[in-house]
Amino acid sequence: MPDVLRPSLHALALALALAAAPVRAAQDAPPLQPLLAAEFALQAGRLDEAAKGYVDAALATRDPALAERATRIALVARDDARARRALAVWRKVAPDDAATRLSLGVAEATLALRAGNDRAAVRELSALLAAPGDDGWRQALGALAGGARTPKQAAGVLQRLLDEGRLPPVLNAWLAFGGLAQRLDRPELAERIVAEVVRRFPGDPRVALLRASQLREAGKPDEARAVLAGLAEAASGNAELRLALAREYDALRDYRAAAAVLSRGPQDDQTWALRATLLARAEDTPALTALYEALAREAERPEPTRRLLLGQIAEFLKRYEDALRWYEGVPGGPQRWVARLRSANVLHELGRKQAAIDVLRAIQQDASAEDETRRDAYLIEAALWQEDKDDARELDAYARGLAAFPDEPEILYARALAWERRDDIARAEADLRRILVIEPESVAALNALGYTLADRTTRYREALELIDRARAAEPDNAAIVDSYGWVLYRLGRNEEALVELQRAYTLQKDAEIAAHVAEVLWVLGRREEALRYFEEARRLDPDSRALARALEKTGARLPPAPAGPGGTAPPG
Repeated sequence: MPDVLRPSLHALALALALAAAPVRAAQDAPPLQPLLAAEFALQAGRLDEAAKGYVDAALATRDPALAERATRIALVARDDARARRALAVWRKVAPDDAATRLSLGVAEATLALRAGNDRAAVRELSALLAAPGDDGWRQALGALAGGARTPKQAAGVLQRLLDEGRLPPVLNAWLAFGGLAQRLDRPELAERIVAEVVRRFPGDPRVALLRASQLREAGKPDEARAVLAGLAEAASGNAELRLALAREYDALRDYRAAAAVLSRGPQDDQTWALRATLLARAEDTPALTALYEALAREAERPEPTRRLLLGQIAEFLKRYEDALRWYEGVPGGPQRWVARLRSANVLHELGRKQAAIDVLRAIQQDASAEDETRRDAYLIEAALWQEDKDDARELDAYARGLAAFPDEPEILYARALAWERRDDIARAEADLRRILVIEPESVAALNALGYTLADRTTRYREALELIDRARAAEPDNAAIVDSYGWVLYRLGRNEEALVELQRAYTLQKDAEIAAHVAEVLWVLGRREEALRYFEEARRLDPDSRALARALEKTGARLPPAPAGPGGTAPPG
């Protein structure tokens, strides 16, 4: 995890070390109190106060570690003026080594991008790209993706880097920047990169994969499939390429083709499991049945992983009695516990609901089971009661789980989601806060609570502080950036919100993030762009709750969805 995830360990240790130093003249005394105040402000999610305190301490002490930390916190706080001051100190006192030069370059490039100084950004990014090894171009990629104010700016800077020939002669770097161009929704830029990659690295199969990906993103699935078809022969003898080719077919939602690719060459339990998952998504029952029967013929030996897989496939095929037989035949090891847990689902599907609960409660009381397995037995029991719409028993399962495992974060988190589904936000908040008492640095709980308060209450300032604590730990986590953009939107800061939400979407193509971008664009009056994002959200997840809420709120109307292959849950 990033160092900023452990603020108390670094900053407080530094503060104590400073306090233990020999007494010096008053004018040279380290600012211990402001430093501690800054640390507490950071832990409380008051990033503006934290940035001020840390930068003031860095200016006073000129300590390299403190200057670096101050720069990073000010960048997360979007306090660019203080970030520049801390960066100036850091640059003067930092050790002259390759890693530090890269970190300084990322900070310089980020500040230049935020200031709209694209010329300076290109200069700093060029220096990163020229660094030896892979670290330089990876840092440049991250700085460009995370620091640009808008996708348009990022695309413009990338265009200038290409014009000036700054990308290193490394295939992986070209592939990565080509992927960035696609995420920025700049097909013409992606096409230019693909053409250059083809020229520079002719014959490499990864180039064809990039080309297929670019065609897919451009809405040309048939052309993408034609490119992929040309890789079939090369993939048959290359396990890594075979997996990459299957992933690209999966992205095209051509699950049958992905499974067919994986069927060529040597097979193992992982390959069979992936094929079963893909055939399940394709709803190709005949092919999945054939795979199941072929594996069953080879399962005379009591091999745990194979029998567990056969049980999962039989479960998906609704051969529940067969699934029970396979699960009961798993001989031992960790697979045995997974099989017992899954058998409860099968019994529930067979209508033997009490038997399912009996299995789970036996596991809950089994002292030989690992704590994680016993915990999962409570979670699965709650899920089965939820499926039966028995609220009282679902909540009872959580309560008994917490009695057995007091303050277990996984159970508290699941129960918080249950409260949220019931619109009982106060109880959802209580459970999430309980997690934070146990694990104050739980990024998942901070983000979940902050987003819940932003989305379901009017306590936006409080939500912002929670999300800022999560941002300080993981500033480039797409889900957290999305939450930050969403709370800015709820605060009425629509233009700022759009910048963050589009950045989140650049980091991760996700239906909920796309719906958020679309709603903000709609409110800003940019209806045509909004509809495009709404359609993208529907393509990514037609059943997205966030999309349904955004469409209802805005009144936007989408044309009928184009016909295409459907999907379903995998057999695992």
